[in-house]
Amino acid sequence: MKKSNPYLLFFAFSCCLLLCATAFSRSYDDIIESDEIVIAVYSDFQPFSYIENEKEKGIDVDLAHAIAKKLGVKLRLRWMTADENVDDDLRNNLWKGHFLNRTVADLMLRVPYDKAYSLLRDDIGELVHQHVHMFAPFHTESWKIIFNSKKIESVETMAVFQYHDIGVEVDSIPQFYLTSAFQGRMRDRAKQYPTIIEAINAMTESKVDAVMGLSSQISHYQGELAKDEYPLATNAFPMIGRQQWDIGMAVKADYRQLGYAVGDIVDNMVKTGAMHAIFAKYNATYKIPDLYKTAE
Repeated sequence: MKKSNPYLLFFAFSCCLLLCATAFSRSYDDIIESDEIVIAVYSDFQPFSYIENEKEKGIDVDLAHAIAKKLGVKLRLRWMTADENVDDDLRNNLWKGHFLNRTVADLMLRVPYDKAYSLLRDDIGELVHQHVHMFAPFHTESWKIIFNSKKIESVETMAVFQYHDIGVEVDSIPQFYLTSAFQGRMRDRAKQYPTIIEAINAMTESKVDAVMGLSSQISHYQGELAKDEYPLATNAFPMIGRQQWDIGMAVKADYRQLGYAVGDIVDNMVKTGAMHAIFAKYNATYKIPDLYKTAE
């Protein structure tokens, strides 16, 4: 009788372990049959997705619950830690999985909705996002400044921040903008903080005179302050590039049917005002995507 090759057995066993450890994105039918959908949201990202007093909260968390309810299934959240860029987040959480944990979600929220971005190609002409389908824009994001009216009379242009300190989140677009735009004239006035809430706290403690960040985040935190003392600026941001952009969601490219079902749910929520109500619950500014304005 021929003996089995121990090395081949080990190789086969290793392959089985790898395959068993890998959880693939699932089709719409599989999700309905299992009575559960796994939706990926970012960790510690107030007001979008966070845990407070051991309770899951946030705009994206409420949206995930609404989607699961409309599909008639239970919700399981997959809490993501942001990687270096969105490409990494899509790979790690939606279509491949992180090398330390090959499980993935069925649906990922807070994904850029942009045709040029979705059709982006690499150096050899391959689609960078060929494994994912990005769809269902549910709000338009932009940059916003909140300022201490006792320190600054008004913010009509960015020129005021040649003379007043402004807080930003470290490694964010506002940080790079304030330290490089206009030949670096605002560089010394840009003060960096680990999070937006720490920058907001620094403003209320008079360590900085203003804070720049995402409009929905800034407006959310303004809801906890006296609005006459800490108003929102209405200035533009020259040289920052895109002034506003749409936020949507994504599924693995193989499962468009799930995308269509979720897209219909989101479309209804936007048109009926349910989406606006979720943002209002968290005192966050809501702006409807242009896609819906052109469809009217």
